[in-house]
Amino acid sequence: MKSHLANLCASLLSASILAGCVSAPPTEPQLKPVETAKLGLDGASPPRAQVEWWKTFKDPQIDRLAAQVMANNPTLQGALGRMRAAEAVLAANRTMTYPQADLNGQEQRILFSKDYIIPPPYGGTFRWYGQLTANMTWNLDFWGKQASLIEQARGTAEAAALDVAAAHLAISGAFAQTYINLVQAYQDSDIADATVKERQTILQLTQDRAKQGLESEAAVEQARALLAAGKVDQTRIAAVRETLVHALAALAGQGAEAYGSIVRPTPQLDTALPLPDKLPVDLLSRRPDILAARARITAATAGREAAHAAFYPDINLVALVGFQAIGLSNLIGGNSLTYGAGPAIHMPLFDAGRIRAQYAGATAGLDLAVADYNNAVLGAVRQTADALTQVRALTEQRKQQAEVLTSAERALALAESRYKSGLSTQIAVLTAESSLLAARQGMAAITAHLATQRVALLLCVGGAFEPPPVTDVATTGGASAVQTASTTTP
Repeated sequence: MKSHLANLCASLLSASILAGCVSAPPTEPQLKPVETAKLGLDGASPPRAQVEWWKTFKDPQIDRLAAQVMANNPTLQGALGRMRAAEAVLAANRTMTYPQADLNGQEQRILFSKDYIIPPPYGGTFRWYGQLTANMTWNLDFWGKQASLIEQARGTAEAAALDVAAAHLAISGAFAQTYINLVQAYQDSDIADATVKERQTILQLTQDRAKQGLESEAAVEQARALLAAGKVDQTRIAAVRETLVHALAALAGQGAEAYGSIVRPTPQLDTALPLPDKLPVDLLSRRPDILAARARITAATAGREAAHAAFYPDINLVALVGFQAIGLSNLIGGNSLTYGAGPAIHMPLFDAGRIRAQYAGATAGLDLAVADYNNAVLGAVRQTADALTQVRALTEQRKQQAEVLTSAERALALAESRYKSGLSTQIAVLTAESSLLAARQGMAAITAHLATQRVALLLCVGGAFEPPPVTDVATTGGASAVQTASTTTP
């Protein structure tokens, strides 16, 4: 019996090899990962940021809101849900490498045929026919199809976990930018209030001079119009401030009940952050989105290998043990016992090109994963370089803008003094006041933009993310994976 079973397995294996090596098309990937050496990464690794890096701003409100954002943000919760789903798929694929068993039972009232295998007195009569069997199946995975599916699921789960880290970075960046915009909105509101106060002073001066016959009514109306325009700005900026409060509450996963708890921010925006001055050489290993794209190349490579294994037959071991009987009273008994075991084979012969199409699709999926990786790499380099440029430029602009603001304040004070003394016209005062308004607004905008870009640069180099120990996909894993995938033809 054992030799017969061994011979049967050997025959099935030989037939499967002969049948499986005839149909796989020579479809190869078309793309390769970008070479890291050609990206111009030459800066030293910057120091790591602390996990809750926003605490360096020393603003209790930003600490409170950041904790709520990380706990309640719907986008982050969605990323966590996708990670759990990917982990469940991985667990399900792993179970397929173990024997599977199930229990089946049925009892039916059947009219047995007179001219079939059931002899009289059962043939030609209604009888109860039942069976109760335990079935076992074990996928032997000769061609590594299941192993490739597990590797694909593992890569997908790893990418999903890294997506969570990337979502943390993206959401913390959006939160920080919104919070800094709220800081600017309060500063713009202060500027608008100061402008209204100054224009009230100019209007009063103009009215006094008009009473003395030193100024026309047209000048009075012009001063009054400018004051009204300043009040319009006050209203507009207040609305901007409120919408930013709404945005912060939404990022924190809250509604209108949280609006009243968000007050004026008090961050120290010039606080030291661990920022590089050049493109860090380890940039690609510090960013979770890059590592997620790399993991998807691994998953796509394994998926292509699984699609290739579909050209070969599936060989399983099957077994059953149970009872089969005619008549309810006979179902459970020694004479009703049945059992058996042996190999089973499923071999593709003709499917109208379905498996070939699936293999071509898996190859295209690998090219897509490589293209996404290359796009993520080039995007990361550009984002980081842009942020470095912006930080340098804005730092210099703020110094220059400080000089502009100082000169504008002095110019307005001199113009008002000369206007009071009758040595200057209203035009000079209005011109100086307009210059000061622009200087103040410019200073607020540059300060906020610089803070935003400093945070952006911190996040561009991975923030506080701690990557797992991996090799560079462009020089080892990814390139070899693509090469392996392109040569696994029969």
